[in-house]
Amino acid sequence: MGFGRSGRSNNHSTVTAAGAASMNCQEGNDSSCGCGGHEEKKMLKCVVVGDGAVGKTCLLMSYANDAFPEEYVPTVFDHYAVTVTVGGKQHLLGLYDTAGQEDYNQLRPLSYPNTDVFLICFSVVNPASYHNVQEEWVPELKDCMPHVPYVLIGTQIDLRDDPKTLARLLYMKEKPLTYEHGVKLAKAIGAQCYLECSALTQKGLKAVFDEAILTIFHPKKKKKHCSQCHSCCSII
Repeated sequence: MGFGRSGRSNNHSTVTAAGAASMNCQEGNDSSCGCGGHEEKKMLKCVVVGDGAVGKTCLLMSYANDAFPEEYVPTVFDHYAVTVTVGGKQHLLGLYDTAGQEDYNQLRPLSYPNTDVFLICFSVVNPASYHNVQEEWVPELKDCMPHVPYVLIGTQIDLRDDPKTLARLLYMKEKPLTYEHGVKLAKAIGAQCYLECSALTQKGLKAVFDEAILTIFHPKKKKKHCSQCHSCCSII
């Protein structure tokens, strides 16, 4: 199944899947897209989790607004809706942001009910966030929503070659995490797939949400990684 995108408005984006998913909508609000017709749309819920400051909010804002936020914004994204059509039926893909800080441990799970897919994020230039995927985030999701599939996402890949970031990591005797690190972790935690992206350059960004949609409708029974989604998902 292949996905393409023809554009994105302030409140909605266009996502299509060859032969199975297509969408054409106008600007609207979070509950409807203003497309003609009155058919009720099913809400598909995608929740993003991970340590604080790994780029979750920027990931969502860059995708939804087609632009990287100019200033750092703490978790204020909250909820966004993208209208998609899958198998001839319209759906709303709800994107939900969460705060990764420990202070929100009791509050955060309140946003989990009815989730269709989780995106577990870590920064490829923050080894602690990588380790916390297995130590903190997977246990939390398995405890709260044991039957919901999740995709592992490596963020901030544009910083792998950033001199200041490399100097900081060198000072702490650390290195950026590689794609192979992500693949290994995805296998270990039973993720549907491992993908990595940059919210700043938008490299790999579209593939992340294409995979989220694919996972909702076609979750893999046998969890395995896929090489940037090309081999098993045929994203184009």
